[in-house]
Amino acid sequence: MRDFDIRRELEQDLSRLHGGDGLLVHELGLCSGSARVDMAIVNGCIHGFEIKSEADTLDRLPSQIEIYGKVLDFVTIVAGGSHISKIKEMVPAWWGIRAASSDGSTIALRDIRPPAENPAVDPFAVAQLLWRDEALAILSRGGSARGLRSKPRQALWGALAERLTLKELQQAVRETLMQRSDWRVDEQRIRCGA
Repeated sequence: MRDFDIRRELEQDLSRLHGGDGLLVHELGLCSGSARVDMAIVNGCIHGFEIKSEADTLDRLPSQIEIYGKVLDFVTIVAGGSHISKIKEMVPAWWGIRAASSDGSTIALRDIRPPAENPAVDPFAVAQLLWRDEALAILSRGGSARGLRSKPRQALWGALAERLTLKELQQAVRETLMQRSDWRVDEQRIRCGA
């Protein structure tokens, strides 16, 4: 059972679950590209899905836990059965866990633990999901862009993190991602159910 097989089944499962309500992004970059979550659903929250096939190692998981924990509202790890016991020891209690198994012709996903809401989102890391022009547009709409138009994106992210509440920032980021039309080529954007 390869990453591709799990990814395909997970994508179909998420499309069934969310219907047309949401945006599914493959390889969503987080924290200025420090990590990419395999899939993310963007709608009323940002729910990331990390895939660990039987062929994968868990070597990168500690750094992924740290980065995903700064940005994502919910995280679910979808893993081959051989990884499940180790993953239970490694991931925070708020992460969801799904086991992927195969009978040779089909992949089955089984919930081990449902995800809970991330208790420690970092506003600056959330703002980093935005491109510079998107961050500036949000600041401009709120009347907070004065003196920032020529600043680098890090300054704009900092201003957003300081001037908006976390809930306001998360909502503005989600709305912006849903409206974004020119994703990078290697970030596949599809509507759930499409």
